[in-house]
Amino acid sequence: MLRTMGIYIYAGLLVVATYFKLQKAKKSFHSENDRQSNEYYFEQPKTVSRKVLERTGSTVTVKGQENLPDGAVLFVANHQGLFDILALLGYLGKPVGFIAKKEINKLPIIRSWMKLIYCVFIDRNDRRQSMKAINEGIEYLKDGHSLVIFPEGTRSRGGKLNPFKPGSLRLATKARVPIVPITINGTYQMLEEDGGRIKASDVSLTIGKPMYPEAYKEMKSAEIAESLQNTIEKTLQTENAEKNAANIEEALTVQ
Repeated sequence: MLRTMGIYIYAGLLVVATYFKLQKAKKSFHSENDRQSNEYYFEQPKTVSRKVLERTGSTVTVKGQENLPDGAVLFVANHQGLFDILALLGYLGKPVGFIAKKEINKLPIIRSWMKLIYCVFIDRNDRRQSMKAINEGIEYLKDGHSLVIFPEGTRSRGGKLNPFKPGSLRLATKARVPIVPITINGTYQMLEEDGGRIKASDVSLTIGKPMYPEAYKEMKSAEIAESLQNTIEKTLQTENAEKNAANIEEALTVQ
């Protein structure tokens, strides 16, 4: 547990060290004359995320970056573990905000950076607030800011997915932006698999082919959700089968 506590402390110090850059970014963000690009505000969250993942000893492999469309995108990902967000911030290759649970809005410094990268805080127990948050996300997408959602609603902690909830897909259908599936694999091994102890893992992010408005405009939200879940499940099954085969081959070679 000492190593785990050390990584948490390291992450906290990295966040605190961004304080002065945060103040500068906030001034720019609120000034129409000095407003910077999405990449400018995204740089610090990206850098901190990469440094934390590197400190854990983990590697992150990204596949399918050629599938990233220009402009705003709704990314739909499975949710294996706590480190999913850091992996996406650090390695996706495109500035993104998140639909995040309201509790994160209580974290100083982190909440300010999240607002600068157009994250939306949602209270799933308050229907009125949830609808307001979704509408806010729709406006962000229309304005050109990409978002990530985890339609499982909670961490699956492994290869088996929880059912995708279709409600959040309203973000894409109302904003009329491409939907891109992302398969996250290996993050649950970093924390959840070992009772909260952080350890190294080989993490992969696989970016699937976009689903454009022309393709989903006649589909119901439940049908879109099912299609995205099937895509991610198949990718997970293929990747895990390849890993198992590689492990068996390595074991036979050692013998």
